[in-house]
Amino acid sequence: MNSVALIIPAAGSGERLNHSIPKPFIEIAGKSILEHTLSRFTPVKGLRQVVIATSAEYLERARSICRAALPPDMDFGCLVGGEQRQDSIFNALQQVKEADLVAVHDAVRPFVETVVIDQCIEVAEDVGGAVVGVPAKDTIKKVDDDQVITDTPERKYLWQTQTPQIFKKEILNEAYAKAEQEHFQGTDDSSLVERLGYTVKMVKGNHSNFKITYPVDLKLAKLLLGESG
Repeated sequence: MNSVALIIPAAGSGERLNHSIPKPFIEIAGKSILEHTLSRFTPVKGLRQVVIATSAEYLERARSICRAALPPDMDFGCLVGGEQRQDSIFNALQQVKEADLVAVHDAVRPFVETVVIDQCIEVAEDVGGAVVGVPAKDTIKKVDDDQVITDTPERKYLWQTQTPQIFKKEILNEAYAKAEQEHFQGTDDSSLVERLGYTVKMVKGNHSNFKITYPVDLKLAKLLLGESG
């Protein structure tokens, strides 16, 4: 089993949730969303290190959560994130120690299944990069700046990307270093790797691995985690 380092960007605001607390630190059923998310990764056998990128204001809170949620012997670090998500992950990569693979996972996806994480690790070990996602349920339209439809891609080739996204450490380091050098902003971690020509495979996940973004997502998360009200 290859060793895995986990990076979690956790600096998202609660603005779209109409909440004053940043999303990862909102509590559901007595635990922060970040704690619920970490609990999905602690059973992963190869996990050796966790790095959390968050705001300066919540840095100590993130450390406290790691101490409570992670095994006592787990190596972890918390740092202040950058201006954009990509900047935060670039900074976090500098803190990764000895690891064969690096997984990046959204702090506010607390329902990813551990078995899917394991599958993603296996694929990344094999081909170099793996991304969890689900086939698109709806027809996707491509439009121009005036909202005029210009194309209808064939749906069987379209997937909605989730996290984790897992890569061999040297590949992800190269991709982020190249993006930093060329001032390239990608849409996700995989887009940085893809542009260098490396293979990235999709691993089928579940629609339950949703990202808590809007108030309705928070309501559903509370329901799934058994919190009433």
